Amino acid sequence: MKRILFMLIACTGLFTAARAQQDYHPSAENLQARQDFQDRKFGMFIHWGIYSILGSGEWVMHNQDIPYADYSRLASCFYPSAFDAKAWVALAKSAGMKYITITSRHHDGFSMFDTRASDYNIVKATPWHKDPLKMLADECHRQGIKLFFYYSLLDWGRPDYAFGKPIVDGKPQGADWDHYIAFMKQQLTELLTNYGPVAGIWFDGEWERKDADWHLDEIYALIHKLQPAAMIGNNHHHAPRSGEDFQMFEKDLPGNNSHGWNSGGVSALPLETCETMNGAWGFNIHDDNYKTVRQLVHYLVGDAGRNANFLLNIGPMSSGAIQPEFRDTLKALGEWMQQYGETVYGTRAGFLSPQPWGVTTQKNGKQFIHVLEYPDGGILFIPAVRQEIASAVDFATGKPVKYKQMPEGVFFYLQDVPRAAYDNVITVTLSGKTLKVPPRSKWIMNEK
Repeated sequence: MKRILFMLIACTGLFTAARAQQDYHPSAENLQARQDFQDRKFGMFIHWGIYSILGSGEWVMHNQDIPYADYSRLASCFYPSAFDAKAWVALAKSAGMKYITITSRHHDGFSMFDTRASDYNIVKATPWHKDPLKMLADECHRQGIKLFFYYSLLDWGRPDYAFGKPIVDGKPQGADWDHYIAFMKQQLTELLTNYGPVAGIWFDGEWERKDADWHLDEIYALIHKLQPAAMIGNNHHHAPRSGEDFQMFEKDLPGNNSHGWNSGGVSALPLETCETMNGAWGFNIHDDNYKTVRQLVHYLVGDAGRNANFLLNIGPMSSGAIQPEFRDTLKALGEWMQQYGETVYGTRAGFLSPQPWGVTTQKNGKQFIHVLEYPDGGILFIPAVRQEIASAVDFATGKPVKYKQMPEGVFFYLQDVPRAAYDNVITVTLSGKTLKVPPRSKWIMNEK
């Protein structure tokens, strides 16, 4: 993932040199996959590579100025004896996650799968000689979990990429850019041919070269040809191009731009937020700034109320083990999802736009009001509700919630509702009748 060094690059606007897939018309399989993606709502992001050995995050090579020749020696030390694909997938499922996105190749250029395009991969360059992505793909298929592959367009080490070289006429000077494009096409063909059905490709790193011709029209067309249902997302931070099937937001809810990265607005495509449990994507032994379960539940629910998925990251250790802090948090999230999953899975944004106190989701004729910040005095007021409410029930207990609907809005009285640790959910059924809302001047007169 990116760091502050490239923040300004990410904010400079549209990457016009990277062409879109021309005249893209999603297949019926792709459109169905988009619906399925939106229904799943919660996924696991996995950043794992030889950088995990150093325990300083996935950007350690770049941040510590480690020469590529020296960094690449880590491959000979990488032996993930504790890797267990079945346990990884089971952990995701127990947390309530419905899909997994894993790094197949990060910015350090090391391929975590068996590829003929380069010997710099986990099968040929490590003493382990196994393909974890194949094992993970097989296990995901067995357990009903969709699998996405993260793929970095950026490469710090390959000479044909020529990291840091100026871009002239869409290509880096002194490099064989066409060869690099062909290399990526070969690897993507392998990922979409040798691992069964792939839910999608999650691109990253384009922001490093805003003036390069990435040949994305050819790359996107190749992906859609090999697997028409596979969804394409690109973490470039601007408005989606033709050929992309979902839009992602890094460390921000859709519509927010707290880091200056997500400046492209919110599209009508399926949406996804990715976030870390601490501050790092890859394993970082120095980072103990862990987010609370409450924070992550609010992130997940906040995404659902904005029609978005939540992709929560873990960074396994080099052994393949997952640190206990992550497992404990995932366990707690899974327990919450077991109770409240109905208000998240398969939902779309509800009748009310996100509010300072929370969000709404809806499914099967029910509106779920997620009260994330308990109101003062236990009274929640929602103004100008134009549809008549037929009933209101506390989701956790099934008991009625007192409310009063008036032309100017609805008052929900939560004083008798047990206060939830993370999220008080009110299930509301609407009668289908539309109420007339008086002009604001009459509201003021009535209040007096």
